[in-house]
Amino acid sequence: MANIKDVAERAGVSVATVSRVLNGHSPVAETRDRVLAAVRELGYRPNNVARALRTARTGALGLIISDLTNPFFTELADAVEDEARSLGYSLVIGNAGERPAQQDDYIRTLLDRRIDGLLVSSAGTGSAMLSEVVASGTPLVLLDRTVPGVDAPCVRADGRAALTELAAHLAALGRRRPAIIVAPAGTPTGDERLDLFRTALAAHGIALPDERVGATPDLQHTGGRRVMSDFLDLAEPPDAVLATDNLMALGAMDELRARGLRVPDDMALVVYDDVPWFTHTDPPLTAIAQPTRELGRAAVHTLLARIEGRPADPVLLPARLVTRRSCGEPPIG
Repeated sequence: MANIKDVAERAGVSVATVSRVLNGHSPVAETRDRVLAAVRELGYRPNNVARALRTARTGALGLIISDLTNPFFTELADAVEDEARSLGYSLVIGNAGERPAQQDDYIRTLLDRRIDGLLVSSAGTGSAMLSEVVASGTPLVLLDRTVPGVDAPCVRADGRAALTELAAHLAALGRRRPAIIVAPAGTPTGDERLDLFRTALAAHGIALPDERVGATPDLQHTGGRRVMSDFLDLAEPPDAVLATDNLMALGAMDELRARGLRVPDDMALVVYDDVPWFTHTDPPLTAIAQPTRELGRAAVHTLLARIEGRPADPVLLPARLVTRRSCGEPPIG
């Protein structure tokens, strides 16, 4: 079985350098890549028990995801795990299922396991347990969703430019009666997307009245379908809908089909979140794509900075508009 000296010899570095890389300290990307390649080739597995005795660390990170059935969060968790493993850390994942009480149960379990740090994409608007994590001294980083009153950096996407571009895109296509399907009122991410979209539309003289703002009780398919049904029952239904989550968008599409309506002929549809199969729907869906894998990597590095006592600022990475055919865009070519 390979040991740390074998890895150092294969990579052409010192044992101390290998140790620094495995603890996330290597400042040179080339050195880090060479060491990690040697680790993979030799099948080296660090002795986390011995490391914990020496450093009071366990080599384990915790990740609580608000809903693993949501494709965005599935990919986000995968990105976090890949980056953590590449840096020599194991990852323990809990699925909150959008239930704050279940989230709190996972937080207690992970703290009992003495993880080195915790990443949380919070269910709902958060919980008192998150403040207890901060008070306990366990390094905490929020992912995708801010939580009011919790003193921890958040790594998330910035949708301002993409929503501004979307408003201009809809205006150019003659869509003057937009609507939006959002998360429950009071959810920071949903509130922010609503405010940004409304402001962006106003710059083009387009109103977004409250009757065309539909909040779901959850972020699920059923909620999106129910809100779309309400929109279609208005005296003057919208001519474009932004669904601020991919599962809600699928529910909205189902309701349109059930009523014999087509996208984009009868209704434009845009999704905040892009997933690979949106290119294969009929029509392919225009979407706002978040830099999911980059968010996962940034979250791990932000958490490691907190673990090591280095400054860790909030991270905002830009989302982007991906135009396809669901708003009545002209064919390409």
